Amino acid sequence: MKISADTIATSCPESEIYNRLLSLDGKHILELGCGNAEITRDIAASGTDRRITALEVDEIAHQQNLQITDLPNVTFKLAGAQAIPLDDASVDVVFMFKSLHHVPVELMEQSLREIRRVLKPGGLAYISEPVFAGEFNDILRLFHDEQKVREAAFNTVRQAVDAGLFTLADELFFNSPMAFDSFDDFETKVIKVTHTEHTLDDNTYNQVKQRYQTYADNDAARFLMPIRVDLLEKGAD
Repeated sequence: MKISADTIATSCPESEIYNRLLSLDGKHILELGCGNAEITRDIAASGTDRRITALEVDEIAHQQNLQITDLPNVTFKLAGAQAIPLDDASVDVVFMFKSLHHVPVELMEQSLREIRRVLKPGGLAYISEPVFAGEFNDILRLFHDEQKVREAAFNTVRQAVDAGLFTLADELFFNSPMAFDSFDDFETKVIKVTHTEHTLDDNTYNQVKQRYQTYADNDAARFLMPIRVDLLEKGAD
């Protein structure tokens, strides 16, 4: 296993990656850290006979998700990966989209054990994590440096594989496209996210805005975020 790749040849929406790696129809799917349920919606509406349990720890996002009425095959719950409110061996596929590094470091190992607990034998955990590199990261690290927590997330996954909790079925890297219509759009979606409190002084705010503008064209900016995907398989108990 490796935390980053020297070169990444593939650039595509993440849906192309998980749909290539996984068969989701007829499955009970668990998403940990579903955020605003954007990916949840894509998974729920793109196939047949999919039952999804979507967990989120951000109470604001969770309350907004509870207002969704057009996804009858999705159940939203307020809970974290370290204490999953599901029965043993009840889930076919677990997703964590760029969320493991948001779990407190002291709870990461417990979260991996919880994922193993709820997975059926032969079940798969798809864990995607941003690589600490790239132009978007160059802006983010000015006010929210995630290098240590991303390293901790990678080490937790590697240790779980080394300990035999999972088998590494695949590891791959790709670039995920990101786009912002303006700096105001960036500020709303990144600086003012509800799951993390970012408090920027005037100097830092101006640095972030100036750095954003170096990548912008008429205030709109596009980025490619490098992502690592670890696909873990649970063996027989």
